[in-house]
Amino acid sequence: MFNKIYDKVKLFILENIRFLICLTILIFVFTFEFPYVVYTPGGLVNLNERIDVENSYDKKGSLNMSYVSMRKGTIPSILLSYVIPNWDLKKNKDVTINDESIDELLKLEKIYMTSSVNNATILAYNKAGKEVKITKSINNVTFIADFAKTDVKLQDEFLKADGKQIETIDDLKSIINSKNTGDKINIVVKRNNKEKDCYAIIMESEGEKKIGIGFLTTYEYDTNPEIKVKTKASESGSSGGLMLTLAIYNDIVKDDLTKGRKIVGTGTISLDGTVGAIDGVKYKMLGAAKKKADIFLCPEENYEEALKVKNEFNLKLILKSVKTFDEAVDYLLNS
Repeated sequence: MFNKIYDKVKLFILENIRFLICLTILIFVFTFEFPYVVYTPGGLVNLNERIDVENSYDKKGSLNMSYVSMRKGTIPSILLSYVIPNWDLKKNKDVTINDESIDELLKLEKIYMTSSVNNATILAYNKAGKEVKITKSINNVTFIADFAKTDVKLQDEFLKADGKQIETIDDLKSIINSKNTGDKINIVVKRNNKEKDCYAIIMESEGEKKIGIGFLTTYEYDTNPEIKVKTKASESGSSGGLMLTLAIYNDIVKDDLTKGRKIVGTGTISLDGTVGAIDGVKYKMLGAAKKKADIFLCPEENYEEALKVKNEFNLKLILKSVKTFDEAVDYLLNS
């Protein structure tokens, strides 16, 4: 029986050898990933369609988040980067930290996006005088320095250090500063929904005692009015923070920031309202211009590059840099 099966398989392979070779080559060409990524002009996300606020106010225009498209370095995408204008090839090591993989980077970017949505919601509600109550803080490990001696991993949830609950980075710094260089700190993290005992050795770096671990805080909260922010599995990163905050705020106040305009922008947002720098402003502006944006908002740190792109490509949009959420609101209300 086995001999008959073997003979049939052998005959099939011999009769279809050319097809199988071609199929193998095609699979390799379209799926094998080289250590590169390709950045391309992105598009817009109309945040009016992503934010659902109870009893929201109707508005005439739109607030949009711009994004960058990133393709993995397969043979087709690499070849196209040499042919299509503004498709730029970059090495993985130039867009990642500590040699993490692109998949690891994307997972971390998901955490950054969650933090961005959190900050946007909390800030917008506070600025609008609406009720928002934080019920839980979650500290996600997003950075481990090269010098760190630890078995803590990226994406771990940081729970305790030396038996003490860690709520903020200052709680951790206090424990580190109370010890000596070379001491070991016992750490408890949550990994794959299970608590795990870990450690970190205190090192000296730049004249300070450190363990080389950084985390980003995300939140759980209750709001009044209720809000739902919809995101897609393909979306990640924190660069939409400014526009998310403006869109949420615009839904819960009477004044209309848009005044019938298509407003596009980028920039991270902090709980204190500070607008932070982003990467890929070129690709975001090109995407905004293609979609006929009226105004493009960007962080002050990115303004010089953005102005260069606007002039180089003769983009027909108004470019405005902002340092804070309040500055962005003031500009939109008075322009």
